[in-house]
Amino acid sequence: MAGRHRRLGDPANGAPAPSIAVVGSLNMDLIVRSPRLPAPGETVTGSGFSTSPGGKGANQAVAAAHAGGRVRMIGAVGSDEFGTALIGALDDADVDTRLVRRKGGPSGIALITVDDAAENTIVVVAGANAAMSSLDEADRAAIGGADLLVLQLETPLDAVTEAARVAAAAGVPVLLNPSPVRELPAELLAAVHLLVVNEIEAAALGDTRPGGGHLVTTLGAAGARYRGPGGATARAAPPPVTAVDTTGAGDAFTGALAVAWCRGDDPAAALRWACAAGALATTVSGAAAPMAADIDRVAGREPASGPDR
Repeated sequence: MAGRHRRLGDPANGAPAPSIAVVGSLNMDLIVRSPRLPAPGETVTGSGFSTSPGGKGANQAVAAAHAGGRVRMIGAVGSDEFGTALIGALDDADVDTRLVRRKGGPSGIALITVDDAAENTIVVVAGANAAMSSLDEADRAAIGGADLLVLQLETPLDAVTEAARVAAAAGVPVLLNPSPVRELPAELLAAVHLLVVNEIEAAALGDTRPGGGHLVTTLGAAGARYRGPGGATARAAPPPVTAVDTTGAGDAFTGALAVAWCRGDDPAAALRWACAAGALATTVSGAAAPMAADIDRVAGREPASGPDR
């Protein structure tokens, strides 16, 4: 599972932490709590409102950093106060933000309703993320020098495909979380080493397989399953937790999986660790990502040496 061109470090054994580049979105989440999700045309009285830094790209970057990766974020925010807050949140998580652009106009936002059963609905407005339509030389250098590239589909598809092409040319494995789901260009799919989908995305994509042949499907409370080249399979269940908010749980799973993949965990161990991260993320409100030591504790993995990041 270590990738096609190098075996990467494991901080628990004193090896360098993996270098992960993330090309993706940064959004400010506007979160409303309500007893249940409203039906079309219905007004429901809410019980609380909060804001939280998010966006699938930023969420996965923070999750990977918390899980022990050295992460560089490539994306765009607006010239508003949300943009400043979004960059600040990544800085606080030790994510390298030097390649995050500031664009005139509003930052991306996500309107999120969470009910008492911890289910949610999300509407995303791209804002500055829509300006992330191409890469510059600094972006390409960061991707080519990474151990793994992580992508999603909340930024323009041209930039996503270009990033995958740059990574493939440099021999860097590509992890793609195709959300929001859409038809994937053949060039993009061929460059993907590991495809991470939920059940809805899996149904929409059918029997789509990435060029690298590795497919992970998340199953909500049932955990996740893996299919690899040659018919290899694995499955893992999450630890029992009391869920408060499922927002960002899939991103916490993906970020942790990226780190486990880099350090060469076998499929079952990688799924178990990522499932633990996703489950822990549901125990707090908003898009949150657990620290490596907490994931180790609930996943039963020997904790990393040194201070907790």
